[in-house]
Amino acid sequence: MRHLVLTVMLLAVLPAFADDAPILAEARKVASTVPPKLLQVLSEEIVKGGPESAIGGCRDKAPEMARAASEQTGWTIRRVSLRNRNPKAVPDTWERAALDDFDRRAAAGENPATLEKGEVVANGAADSLSPAVKAQLKQHYPDDKAIVGYSLGQIRGAMTIRKAM
Repeated sequence: MRHLVLTVMLLAVLPAFADDAPILAEARKVASTVPPKLLQVLSEEIVKGGPESAIGGCRDKAPEMARAASEQTGWTIRRVSLRNRNPKAVPDTWERAALDDFDRRAAAGENPATLEKGEVVANGAADSLSPAVKAQLKQHYPDDKAIVGYSLGQIRGAMTIRKAM
């Protein structure tokens, strides 16, 4: 199963995926729906009660808006940050790499508003494992953290070899 991995405001049309251009264009459209609405809500909250009021608005309204947009579009929308305030805003591996890249590029002088990244990837979701495989992993590795989240070419771990000299 293929999925488009999308992080808010992170999308670029990749020439290698010419047949995926329509889905990438749709992702760009979806990604641009929530931020302007959120900025409007935050501006209204600031006018009503100052910056303190905007904090509550951001905490409560942003997830509601993302949830509503997800339901309307069929895309999963969430906010992530390298320095998250909300524990639900922790980026996954792909999002972390994109955000790290954005930090580097912005520090080098690129306009943060133009930074985009998009990629069509295979999803290594837990639902792709058979019940028998899940049961065996749970039995043999009860604290397993590696069941999902890896795709072809990603580094899952390393072997180290040491020798006293």
